Amino acid sequence: MNKIIFSIVLAVILILGINKIADVIFYVEKPEKSAHQVASVTTVTSSTTAETSAENSESGNIMALFSSTNTADGVKVFKKTCSACHSIAQGGGNKIGPALWGVLGKQAGSISDYKYSKAMVEHGKPWSFEEMNSFLTKPKEWVKGTKMSFAGLKNAKDRAAVILYMNENTDNPLPLQ
Repeated sequence: MNKIIFSIVLAVILILGINKIADVIFYVEKPEKSAHQVASVTTVTSSTTAETSAENSESGNIMALFSSTNTADGVKVFKKTCSACHSIAQGGGNKIGPALWGVLGKQAGSISDYKYSKAMVEHGKPWSFEEMNSFLTKPKEWVKGTKMSFAGLKNAKDRAAVILYMNENTDNPLPLQ
């Protein structure tokens, strides 16, 4: 038993001793300054804030973006991002999401043959250009509790194109002014 205890103590002493000897042999002084400087954090934050505010003002003024896009772009974006869950054809049925024919100008959550989330029904605002733009930016944040799992369209020009396309697919398009 004594030999086992002596062996364990000797092993611990050897490990600690080797560690101390390695520190002496390979001594490295700490530099006065860090190699990685973080002095430009305020600059990055202010430029990020400027980009965010530019994006917000851009997304807030959807009417100005209509002149920089067209419905052909809207068709492409719609097919790529929306058509898996929504139909837009007149008389098109609901899919995972409700049919979007004539949705602009209607009240949110108002199609009778589709089961909306409670949050969307309670939201109940009419789908104006601005409302649709805000919703398409981040649906889950705009209508908290919506069933729509889509993350959103970050590009304001893509949102404007889709909204133009949706506005053409109706019996009563909203005026673009």
